[in-house]
Amino acid sequence: MNLDVLVFAAHPDDAELSMGGTIAKLSNNGFKVGIIDLTKGELGTRGSAETRRDEANKASAILKVHHRENLGLRDGSIKFNEDYLKKIILCIRKYQPKIIFAPYFNDRHPDHIGASQLVKEAMFFSGLPKIVTEENNKIQIPYRPQKLFYYMQTYEFKPSFVVDISETFETKMKAVRAYETQFHNPENTEPETFISKPIFLKYLEARAQVFGFKIGKDYGEPFFSEEEIELDIVSFIK
Repeated sequence: MNLDVLVFAAHPDDAELSMGGTIAKLSNNGFKVGIIDLTKGELGTRGSAETRRDEANKASAILKVHHRENLGLRDGSIKFNEDYLKKIILCIRKYQPKIIFAPYFNDRHPDHIGASQLVKEAMFFSGLPKIVTEENNKIQIPYRPQKLFYYMQTYEFKPSFVVDISETFETKMKAVRAYETQFHNPENTEPETFISKPIFLKYLEARAQVFGFKIGKDYGEPFFSEEEIELDIVSFIK
């Protein structure tokens, strides 16, 4: 099964929080989008691996994600190693996405930093024939996506581009709220966290409004590219 876009996330809910509006926009326009969660989020203060799995399934349905899977890597230890690298290479070769997304390489959570490094290296090495991976006892064909874009989590950056998510912002927030254990709920007696404070979802909306304002839209999601991006000036002017 080939996908147009593959989003890698360290934990379930990272993709929704960072680029849920973009995922919904792509899905609504007929593109096949997949999400690969590296861990089950089992170290999370609130909820459990099981509740996060169920919440991820609900969020995926809301965003119309074509495929989602969890690699089951150990939460809290997403750092470079050969085993993790090959698991991600296998995913890239299996789904052959045109574009992949990963967390920005500087962030508050160490797992986000580790995931960023792993995905970048996997993108390069997935194109090398002498790195051999197998799926169902068959050797995979080397494949390298066209582009890697980074999405914003806690730490901000100067974007290379901003996607207008005005039409899909509410869908994004609905997907985010599917993670009921993670965000503010007066009935939840688990310890408060960075993202469970009542103000967090307001902050998420405010940031989307700020980046939307920068491109003259209601809501936006920012992305960073380490490589230059072509602009079709004729289509842009039209």
